[in-house]
Amino acid sequence: MHEDSLLPPDDALRLALHNEVHARPPPRIRLPAVIVHVAVLNDGVSRADEHAHLLRLPGQHALPADALNANFLRLRCGEFSLKWERHAEFTRYALVQPLPPEAEAGAQTLDTLPLRVDAGWLGRIPGRTIAAIKLVMAERPLTFAPSALAEARAWFGAHAVVASTMGGHSLVVTDFCLRATGFEHIVVLAEPGTPQTRAGRICQRLLELETYRLMALRGLPAAKALGTTLSEVEDDLADITARLERRSASEAELLDDLISTAARVEHATAEHQYRFAATGAYQAIVESRLDELHEGKVAGTQTLGEFMQRRLSPAIATVTATAQRLDALSRRIERTSALLRTRVDIATEAQNQQLLAQLGHGQQTQLRMQATVEGLSLAAITYYVVSLLLYGFKALKTEGWLPVAPELAAGVAIPLVLAGVWWTTRRIHRRFLGH
Repeated sequence: MHEDSLLPPDDALRLALHNEVHARPPPRIRLPAVIVHVAVLNDGVSRADEHAHLLRLPGQHALPADALNANFLRLRCGEFSLKWERHAEFTRYALVQPLPPEAEAGAQTLDTLPLRVDAGWLGRIPGRTIAAIKLVMAERPLTFAPSALAEARAWFGAHAVVASTMGGHSLVVTDFCLRATGFEHIVVLAEPGTPQTRAGRICQRLLELETYRLMALRGLPAAKALGTTLSEVEDDLADITARLERRSASEAELLDDLISTAARVEHATAEHQYRFAATGAYQAIVESRLDELHEGKVAGTQTLGEFMQRRLSPAIATVTATAQRLDALSRRIERTSALLRTRVDIATEAQNQQLLAQLGHGQQTQLRMQATVEGLSLAAITYYVVSLLLYGFKALKTEGWLPVAPELAAGVAIPLVLAGVWWTTRRIHRRFLGH
């Protein structure tokens, strides 16, 4: 919480989120200058590794205290400065140094341009190179763009170039070719008196444009490699659907095949979804940077935007189509699974109906057997009751209290006992069974 603040306590992320807008400010570049830009993939490379390499620069014995968690550093190293930026997938190093007078006069090419940093230091940057650019920025009057273009062509030899004016205050020329040295070359001619901040913004936009273009294209090899797998999965899914329609396979066989097909799709999704999503995000940044250039045409050449979009758009479309194809396969598998589940439910319902019918038949048989047993039970109970009565009648006869023979009295009691047993059984049924 700030001193004497009239506000509630700050959220833990407020300061970091507020300062994000200032996280990567453009450099201030005094023209003429040459910028050496190297972007490396930082997978498996820690900030500590990168900081240790930065300490090998001349005059760097210690980094700022907050450097360990920072994503941006600007270092002054004698005759040149270096900007370090760490992103989610890559890290950028941009070395800015004055352009020698003899190079500005066109006596040297960018390949032989002397650098103020040790070449071995560049080669030992931790990571794998994804982009490397040498960008020259010089001051020239741009009243007649074709003459300025002719002068800029001298930096590229016989290579065909593309060029654009940017906001009417500068001209950018490049050939998008990768030299044997591993670098691309870009030349910017700006109006005399161009502010250092504007030169820095121009430099940053061009370097980001090329870096993000290459990062966007990283999804293309994966999309091409996935094409064969997706075709096989589509054929397998069509075969499963056909067998489901013809009822030519059991539910267990169809389920096994469907699970195998779904597993292939889910594996491909888990492996490539991030790369495809990143391609879309990087492409959006490329389009944003192109818009920020405010390009104008130069007679006889394509603009950077035209050249890039004509070659970048098909690749991005391939990645987008593959991602959509993968998503469509997932939805088709869900629908096929729902159909198979419906078929299994119907079969299960039919089995349940058969089972219920069998249970009903068994209950009827059980009731008939129960009725038979109850009939036998009535006779048995009657027999035992009459036998007991016979003993009682014999006792009465012995005492002279029974005027008839005990057997006769027992025979006469049989209908009465049978009726009593039957009536008692009915009462029990009504009380416990409701009928």
